[in-house]
Amino acid sequence: MGSRAILQAASGEVPLLDIRNATIYRGENRVFHRFDLTIGQNEQVAILGPNGCGKSTLLKIINREIYPVAADESWVRILGRNSWNVWDLRSRIGIVSHDLHADYRDTTTALHVVLSGYLSSVGVHGILAGRITSAQRAKAREIMADLGIADLADTPLRRMSTGQQRRCLLGRALVHEPETLILDEPTAGLDLTASFDYLARIRQLVAKGRSIVLVTHLLNEIPPEIGRVILIRKGVIVADGPKGSVLTVENLQETYDTRIRLARVDDYWLAYPAGSS
Repeated sequence: MGSRAILQAASGEVPLLDIRNATIYRGENRVFHRFDLTIGQNEQVAILGPNGCGKSTLLKIINREIYPVAADESWVRILGRNSWNVWDLRSRIGIVSHDLHADYRDTTTALHVVLSGYLSSVGVHGILAGRITSAQRAKAREIMADLGIADLADTPLRRMSTGQQRRCLLGRALVHEPETLILDEPTAGLDLTASFDYLARIRQLVAKGRSIVLVTHLLNEIPPEIGRVILIRKGVIVADGPKGSVLTVENLQETYDTRIRLARVDDYWLAYPAGSS
């Protein structure tokens, strides 16, 4: 449990995420067994681990796409509740994920991607368009301007760079002004310029009071503002705590099962091959 989560527990404030003794499957594959994890509200957290460790399953748990096996003294609670209306949850937590990105048609325009956040839909097509208010359209355009994509409003996804597409999805998550953003490998597929731009925008959101839960396997994606790191391997937490204590060569080698070296530059962390010597 992170320090913020501990303070919240002591004060009686419910955590953002509270998983207790949970066994969780994806299809026939058991991902977590008797798994415990607490993330407090207003914590800045990074969850790291190799592909297949359970990171994407955690996203689906938070998004209420997957539920634990029913058992005594076992639960998954989001903001203190076992169940949520999806519309209410979207106003508290915004999620940007690869699965969501892949679901969109390449003909969907940037504005419709952002507007679809109001409907928890994939795009705004047919009768859905009639449910969008003029105030929502104005708010969506305001968010797009803040993200530097206002001029792409009528541009289809297929004619954008990956970085521009990713900013559209970020705008979709922001329409409800959620307190927490959960970002799944936000710079995957981006070149250096787009990666640096996206990470700068994340830092700006933190500065404005947003909480960030960053799900990644890349150390260099972790902005300096994130104070807690959770390392996961094969559905088991290897280490959890303050970034400086968790990001060690020993912990990372255990998590990724490979020899590495570790460097820290201007409050960013970098991993690189240890070599054969």
